[in-house]
Amino acid sequence: METPVDAPAAFADELQRAVRGDVRFDDYSRHLFSRDASMYTIRPVGVVCPRDHEDVAAAVRVAAKHGVEITPRGAGTSLAGQTVGRGIVLDFSKYMNRILDLDPEARTARVQVGVVQDDLNRAAAPYGLMFGPDTSTSNRATIGGMLGNNSAGSGSLRYGMTIDHVRALDAILADGSTAHFGPVDGAEVDRRAGAPTLEGSLYRELPRIVGDNAAAIADGFPPFWRRACGYRLDRLADDATPFDLAKFIVGCEGTLAIATEVDVDLVPKPKHTVYAVGHFETTQQAIEATGDALSCEPAQVELMDKTILDLSRQKIEYADLGDHLVGDPAALLFVSFNGDDRDEVLRRLDHLIEVWAAAGHGYHTLTLVTPAEQEALLKVRKSSLGLLMAASEGTNRPLAFVEDTAVPPERLAEYTARFAQILDTYEMKAGFYGHCSVGCLHIRPFVDLADPDEIARMRTVAAKIKELVREFGGVNSSEHGDGLARSEFNRDIFGDELYEAMQDVKRVFDPQDILNPGKIVNAPPMTDNLRDAMLAPAPELRTRLDFEVVGGMRSAADRCMNIGLCRKSTTGAMCPSYIATRDEEHATRGRANALVKALSEPDPKTALGDERLHEVLDLCLMCKACKAECPLGVDMAKLKSEALSHHHDIHGVPLRSRVFGAIRSLNRMGSTLAPIANLPGRVPFVRRLMERVLGIARERPLPRFHFRNLRRWYARQPKQHAPAALGTVNFLADSFTTYTEPHIGQAAIGLLQQAGWNVDLPAAGCCGRSALSKGLVDQAAASARDMAKRLDKGTAPDSPIVGCEPSCLYTLRDEHTSLAPDDPHVKAVAGRVRQLEELLVDAIDAGHLTLAADSWLAGRRILFHGHCHQKAEVGTAATMELLRRIPGAEVVELDAGCCGMAGSFGYESEHYEISMKVGSDRLFPAVRAEAPETVIAATGTSCREQISHGTDRSAWHPVELVHQALGSTDAHH
Repeated sequence: METPVDAPAAFADELQRAVRGDVRFDDYSRHLFSRDASMYTIRPVGVVCPRDHEDVAAAVRVAAKHGVEITPRGAGTSLAGQTVGRGIVLDFSKYMNRILDLDPEARTARVQVGVVQDDLNRAAAPYGLMFGPDTSTSNRATIGGMLGNNSAGSGSLRYGMTIDHVRALDAILADGSTAHFGPVDGAEVDRRAGAPTLEGSLYRELPRIVGDNAAAIADGFPPFWRRACGYRLDRLADDATPFDLAKFIVGCEGTLAIATEVDVDLVPKPKHTVYAVGHFETTQQAIEATGDALSCEPAQVELMDKTILDLSRQKIEYADLGDHLVGDPAALLFVSFNGDDRDEVLRRLDHLIEVWAAAGHGYHTLTLVTPAEQEALLKVRKSSLGLLMAASEGTNRPLAFVEDTAVPPERLAEYTARFAQILDTYEMKAGFYGHCSVGCLHIRPFVDLADPDEIARMRTVAAKIKELVREFGGVNSSEHGDGLARSEFNRDIFGDELYEAMQDVKRVFDPQDILNPGKIVNAPPMTDNLRDAMLAPAPELRTRLDFEVVGGMRSAADRCMNIGLCRKSTTGAMCPSYIATRDEEHATRGRANALVKALSEPDPKTALGDERLHEVLDLCLMCKACKAECPLGVDMAKLKSEALSHHHDIHGVPLRSRVFGAIRSLNRMGSTLAPIANLPGRVPFVRRLMERVLGIARERPLPRFHFRNLRRWYARQPKQHAPAALGTVNFLADSFTTYTEPHIGQAAIGLLQQAGWNVDLPAAGCCGRSALSKGLVDQAAASARDMAKRLDKGTAPDSPIVGCEPSCLYTLRDEHTSLAPDDPHVKAVAGRVRQLEELLVDAIDAGHLTLAADSWLAGRRILFHGHCHQKAEVGTAATMELLRRIPGAEVVELDAGCCGMAGSFGYESEHYEISMKVGSDRLFPAVRAEAPETVIAATGTSCREQISHGTDRSAWHPVELVHQALGSTDAHH
């Protein structure tokens, strides 16, 4: 264990001995936990990932002994800077993520604080239950983080805030002692007050503070109910409720005590939810329609403005919403109704449409009744923050400093208009979205934190908005907490007497001021510790790849704003290695932040050769899911390729990287020597030797080479001399379809020819994909230029280029343009790449290709798994449409994330276990759950290999199935 210069050796050693979980003091871990989703950065002394309640207590005791601060952290998605601090950061998400008990009869659950909200909801779903506060970050937000901020969400009109659902909790106090908090009567308060402990002092001193400040408590809190600010002394002063320190520390941001296990209430999940989506010509018109929407008693009323709508259209992952909209709305207002009676829910939906029509609200109202219809809308809504952040230009970003205000909904329209006037006065643009039903809009003005003048202007606007909120009877923090962004204003908001009572509360709970200091009370100015202001200018670095952004490679990595979508684990593919390890450094966010650190060093080229950085990047599977699924478009595959190339410059290229980087030559040689070349893969001695010399896992089956490869087969086919009806199409003979799976290429070419295409098989060489994945960027660039020149000069102009292997085909239109951005052949070829599935669908629909109604696939269920690169570049819609053209087949797309194979990654001995763990997360169980007669389909060769190895089920390429559906009566594979 390395001890940093600012952590005393005695403290580091004692902490390491006391804690069973992970204890990290290395520079990269400290940098990774210096940021959350806010605009702040504070470098901690170290990081602890506790395994349980006892670990937390031990860490706090050691920290208290040495006077070191403690900052608790869940997913690190806080927007106001709550989870950054100078001492030890406690990361609860890695180990303390278990659901300890779930009682459907009592409608309660007991969870560790690192449990993700969606995981709790999934466990509760079979009983028709869920956790009420539905945050937009539910796929990564932890219950502990929600407790710390008193989080709410779009359904708070019905379900309230986190504080309304906490029954009891176990906590560690500032001296490392344990307390169990929950509602107690007066006698129990007196009994506990007699204990000569820190807990005893709480029950003695807090009633005194409440009594001494009764008038200030009654008058000082903002009148609006939706509050996530200050300490909730009003709860303790309420004679109608029991004395409850569990609810009192909800919203304390870890400044009073550290919760470890929580008892929460669950609520019935409505059986039916429907949406009305109003289209408006201005944002103000949408807000003005809120009142009439609320009169219809909806579950939620949400706003999304044109800024976010336009950004969603630019991302494959979110573009579906735009296909459902009418015209080009400046804003959407979507209103939901839910309940168990479907007819009643639909009646209320119709009533809203009538009310809006009578009042002249909006120019169109779209109704979304089924979950499938609602999916695109909800996906964009939950990613609004990330999509807005994607509009960043360098250090000019939309920032969360006035984005959590809320006012009574009946005053929202006037308030928003005044808010916009303030922004106009200070020449700030902003995106608008949020919860109109509870008067909360998330408005994020663009600010360049590298410009001192803009920092000063930001603080001026924050002060103006604070006064505007006061005027409208609202709150400055309504669900995201105070943190570093708003705590500075709390004395002014609450008044001196109430604020000083809160300071007393902090002193009683935390006499040493070590629990997340500087939040809620005694805060630094909001302009201290700003992320971009503290980042050194990027030193010059010559890169091999073109990053197409101002600031080059570092700016490409620094696009990450830590919103943490890469930590989701139930949908999509991002980020497979994080799902397997639950370790921050193995999420896209962690890797991006690590690269920012390296690229900020005085000599970034040397820093890219650092072995600790290489360790952080190592488990990136280069699946490219982040490129599509990260709303900010952080392309870690590209960043890793560039970083690896600099690592090779310093340390040399490993033999295995050279071997895998030359995969086409290797496969061609294997084909030439087949079937003899297939024998070594079956000999245990040879496999052990390959593992020792090359690091190729002996557990992993090797591909089978075919002597009669695709090129040999094609050379023996009769050539078509007359012009084909549809023209010429060029089939990309990739390294896998050509030498290890030629039957797939044969099926594809046969289909194209029967559809009326003349198929050319150009000798184009290797696309360079495998070399690029190993950081052999110069080799990949040479391959890209060579292939592009061959294809551009050796094929008919404008003729489409198709292929069966997504990772190779889409390299032509993505990576090649970064490898050789100025090459005219690359540009020309990239524009000619088409999906094979599109051509076949067009041919079937036009009657050029006829599929038999009585093929063996009729009546079969086809389970389809899409390749990650395909999803990242074009999506899977065309493949699904092709499979749906098979008569009588039921086609289901599997959302199982990355298969875990990722080309050569799954062959490498040190990565084999992770590869299989990724596959075992969702893919393997889903395939195993299928009936034996279900047909498994996958577009990627790696995916098919992984499915076969992990489940003993064969997977077909979709074009094989369509070829089978031409009328073959018996399946062969």
